[in-house]
Amino acid sequence: MKSEKSGYDLIVIGSGAAGMMAAITAARAGRSVLLLEKLSKIGAKLKATGGGRCNLTNTLDNESFMARFGRDGKFMMPALDAFDHRALMGFFKEIGVESHAPDGYRVFPVTHSSQTIINAMRDEMERLGVEVRCGERVVTLEHNGESVTGVKTPHASYSAEHVVIATGGKGYPMLGAEGDGYLLAEATGHKVTPLYPAMMPLKLKEKWVTNCRADTIAKVELRVDMKKYKKLHATGDLIFTKEGIRGPVVLDFSREITPLLAKYDEVPLLANFTKGMNEEQIRAHFKEAIRKSPDIDTLTLVRTLLPESLSRELITLASCDPALTLAKQQGSSRDRLIKLLVATPLTVNGHDGFKMAMITRGGVHLKEIDPYTMQSRRLGGLYFCGEVVNLDGPCGGYNLQWSFASGYLAGQLKQ
Repeated sequence: MKSEKSGYDLIVIGSGAAGMMAAITAARAGRSVLLLEKLSKIGAKLKATGGGRCNLTNTLDNESFMARFGRDGKFMMPALDAFDHRALMGFFKEIGVESHAPDGYRVFPVTHSSQTIINAMRDEMERLGVEVRCGERVVTLEHNGESVTGVKTPHASYSAEHVVIATGGKGYPMLGAEGDGYLLAEATGHKVTPLYPAMMPLKLKEKWVTNCRADTIAKVELRVDMKKYKKLHATGDLIFTKEGIRGPVVLDFSREITPLLAKYDEVPLLANFTKGMNEEQIRAHFKEAIRKSPDIDTLTLVRTLLPESLSRELITLASCDPALTLAKQQGSSRDRLIKLLVATPLTVNGHDGFKMAMITRGGVHLKEIDPYTMQSRRLGGLYFCGEVVNLDGPCGGYNLQWSFASGYLAGQLKQ
């Protein structure tokens, strides 16, 4: 094993959003920086972000932003105070990338291409003299028991007084996310919380959903139907698949569901497909529709609220005849249909694991990281940022903003 250049101020492990931001921040302060990436190209997972459109961040204020991460969200306050969405947009403008929020909320590069972001950050690292080495997997984090001294790869050893671990999670392993950072952290005595795949489609026990694949249902409300977890809920667009459900609301809610599936074989849900309407509102809606068209059949009536495929399935579940008027249905079937429109039972019984997960739930324990510096509380000169840390948020630019902000903070090398 050969020994490479010694005396780097910083070695960054991982070339995602957090890693490149840490490298740029340190280099701008005059530090000598080496970035190591195990894949043949930088930014592989960043390229796939947002379907390749790269939802960089969003326009929420910091308090609202942190709230979407749950009870641990406050950990992000120093990073967001240092580098919020305005600072992020300013940074990209400075390196030649204009961004905008076409819906007033989600922020994208105006090109709507993640490659624009990767190219700009690559060019900025080159301008600053950041040394980038691809095809280098870090296998050992070297230290003297008190602080880091460098890293080893299968090909070489590299020395530095500071190391940033920005290796991401375990989602999409084909893009390099294999959990390397967790192993490096554990090898130095850090605690890693249980890891779960998140932001992914879910499989359902119910087979009727396969008949509804042509439709996207807007503003669906999902709730966990378990006494201990009734507070867990989410709202957004839903799409049926051959085996279950996907769409923004499912991607968001899967963060809560996958840990439950690790405890239980099935997780029962209740879905409101009628934009949150309750029984009284649905009855009033039907009454008005029937007043206008007294002979309206039940299928046409339900289709005033839902697409035809879903309408047919719920009518069947309620044991109603789609060709009869609502008044001619049996009273019990009519009542069941109303209840199904308010709360349709769904049963999650699986998922495709990390290979389909956009993010990972869990990571290096927050208590072992200083939120003001992102430095380890166990080992001097060691920093963590991005998804490798035990913080994960919903869709909408949350996780990328956290990666950029934490990378910025870590790259300052405060101790």
